[in-house]
Amino acid sequence: MIEITGRKPIRKAVFPVAGLGTRFLPATKAIPKEMLPIIDRPLIQYAVDEAREAGIEQLIFVTGRGKVSIVEHFDTAFELEATMTGRGKQLDVLDATRIQPGNLVTVRQQVPLGLGHAIWCARAIVGDEPFAIFLPDELMIGSPGCMKQMVEAYNQVGGNLISVLEVPHNQVSSYGVIKPGARVAEDLTEVLGLVEKPKEDEAPSNLIISGRYILQPEVMRTLENQGKGAGGEIQLTDAMARMIGGQPFHAVTFAGRRYDCGSKAGFVEATLELALAREDMAKDARALIRRLAAQID
Repeated sequence: MIEITGRKPIRKAVFPVAGLGTRFLPATKAIPKEMLPIIDRPLIQYAVDEAREAGIEQLIFVTGRGKVSIVEHFDTAFELEATMTGRGKQLDVLDATRIQPGNLVTVRQQVPLGLGHAIWCARAIVGDEPFAIFLPDELMIGSPGCMKQMVEAYNQVGGNLISVLEVPHNQVSSYGVIKPGARVAEDLTEVLGLVEKPKEDEAPSNLIISGRYILQPEVMRTLENQGKGAGGEIQLTDAMARMIGGQPFHAVTFAGRRYDCGSKAGFVEATLELALAREDMAKDARALIRRLAAQID
């Protein structure tokens, strides 16, 4: 990768995938929630595709017990490929699951102590480089992808960046919200503060944090000495808030769509909308939705 801006490029991304997925039980008793498919691709695949589009080279999965299938998804499936080849089937459908040796690294989060702790578990692999974070539960669909949009912003302003989306004011109490400063560009805003799940009348804006981050390596040292916060967990939001003022911090307003696939309703919404957007499924999906809608009183 050619460095043009003089800043260290974003080459690494951390994927915290150690969660238990209890909201999707019993499906997630034996299958990681990140492997639940939106049509024919698991959630983790969408996040990896977004990372690759942004030029990220090394994928760091922070896993837990029972998460082996996430790594196997990106491994060579010799028996499957040999059988498909023997039957004259094309292997193109598997191209997205292929990763060069050494470009996927896993570490274990042995104790579930929150998102901040999961990120800290990757500190030795991240090293002294800025890095991206993807929360696969939050499916981001757009062109360009969310992380590519963020990397382009990083090349302009450097420092730390988070993705945000604008929501109705009556929804802000469910999310982390930014206190905005100066607008640097149409989709780029200075961040003066972060507030976790504020009351509607106390929220500094209606711009919510939406599951994509570019952070400087100093966040690892901040997490190292950070106590537990909300829910008795080490919160990434708390660590980021402590960095504001010491380093540039900006929010990128994503131009695409976000689906909260950590919720069942969001998962269904993503499945329906992505089916409608696919040429091979749109006709059948429209017919299905019309049929179901006709059954509603």
